[in-house]
Amino acid sequence: MQLLRRPVSIAQIKNLQRRLANLEQEATDEITRASGHELWQSLGFDALDSIGDPALRARANYYYGQLMTVRELREVIG
Repeated sequence: MQLLRRPVSIAQIKNLQRRLANLEQEATDEITRASGHELWQSLGFDALDSIGDPALRARANYYYGQLMTVRELREVIG
């Protein structure tokens, strides 16, 4: 099956970039809230393993996955 591709407008790209920025901010805020600090931004994923509460650790890991997905998408679209 061949996928039909239609050109993406500048407005659509800008809208997608804005939505990705919102998702990135939400993920960053939630990870900081779950971990109780902003050190995870410099230490990376490993800092989330030190979260004692399993529910908070799971929440932080979920949002970290969201954050990485957003960053990969932003890299692809430029």
